[in-house]
Amino acid sequence: MKKVLVTAAAGDTGRPTVERLLEKGFAVRAFVRKDDARAQKLRDIGAEVFLGDMGSLRDIRLAMEGVQLAYFCYPLAEGLVEAAVIFAQAAKEQKLELIVNMSHKQSRPYARSKASQNHWLSEQIFNWSGIPSVHLRVTFFAEWLLYIAPQIKYGRYLMPYNKDNRFAPLAAGDTAKIVAGIMTDPTRWAGQALPLHGPVEYSHEELAAEVSRVLGKDLKYEHVTVSTFLEAFGLQDATAMRKHFEAVTIDQQEGLLAGTDTTGVSIIGGPLTTVEEFINANRSAFELTYPRTTAA
Repeated sequence: MKKVLVTAAAGDTGRPTVERLLEKGFAVRAFVRKDDARAQKLRDIGAEVFLGDMGSLRDIRLAMEGVQLAYFCYPLAEGLVEAAVIFAQAAKEQKLELIVNMSHKQSRPYARSKASQNHWLSEQIFNWSGIPSVHLRVTFFAEWLLYIAPQIKYGRYLMPYNKDNRFAPLAAGDTAKIVAGIMTDPTRWAGQALPLHGPVEYSHEELAAEVSRVLGKDLKYEHVTVSTFLEAFGLQDATAMRKHFEAVTIDQQEGLLAGTDTTGVSIIGGPLTTVEEFINANRSAFELTYPRTTAA
């Protein structure tokens, strides 16, 4: 039984990746920052939980002991390139068979966003390491809808992007299936950078209309500034996020997150999650609930 190290294991892609790998018979070591309820849930489903810091070479070396494959995912924050260097060094020492690396669709050396540029640099680092690697260049996740769900509940659909910009939202659960599928057949995919999209492309305004239809709400698309958007969710001090979103607004206008593909379907051997299916699976996040009252 091969063992897989999954970083950011309590996150949107990490958690379902742990689940899919366990289903496929892999042993999984789940790397987390905090030993909390989310970490306990990973233990409950059969993962070995490792508490550590992705910026610590010591921690990564320990986490990689006895591991053959790894999923590298880093949050939208400073430190990505250093973390990639540390991860690549430990992977080389451990002679890993494969690294699956979460990147950005618009990853490129001249990216406006420092985060996107750093994803491109991280791809190069893993390539230089000599460890076979697959880079997932993913468009926007369907989970964006969950991020704005607190506003959708009250009839607002806020986004910092122009209404006509297009993308095909990809569910994190499908990304997890893709990661697990790659790890079951690593030689087929190693050495590639894979652009990944969801099944249907929408403009932001069209997506708002689809969400409206599924939820039975009248949601008008509201295009706001990045600063206004972050303030609406209490993230006004998230400087790295603001700079990235401001750069992505231009990436969107240039069509860098648009498109569809058949790669995900080919890897998982089945259809990808539609927006309607995603909303129905998470319906409670989008709807207000009121306590029941009893008559006096």
